[in-house]
Amino acid sequence: MSTPPPLDRLERTIASRAENPIEKSYTSQLLAGGVEKIGAKIIEEAAEVVEAASEAGDAGREHFIREVGDLVYHLMVMMRLRDCSLADLEAELARRFGVSGLEEKAGRRKA
Repeated sequence: MSTPPPLDRLERTIASRAENPIEKSYTSQLLAGGVEKIGAKIIEEAAEVVEAASEAGDAGREHFIREVGDLVYHLMVMMRLRDCSLADLEAELARRFGVSGLEEKAGRRKA
């Protein structure tokens, strides 16, 4: 039996922490903090991704990849909080293929 892809494994781990919180688990703590706590981390990590993107060389690239990993992790925690799976995300991205990004954005309903 092969090992699931890393994003699938991460999704399962986050789901496990949501269903069975562990006091010393960072993921459990984030989930308990809700949108406010997770959202603050997403904003922080997004800024760090942008900052790392400007760093040159291999070290800059490696830093950028680590920061993207942090951002994706926090996004996935928020996705779990909002009952959104990787499959849901994939379906949304698949829906957008063949549609210009500008058209897709213009077609969104205004709230």
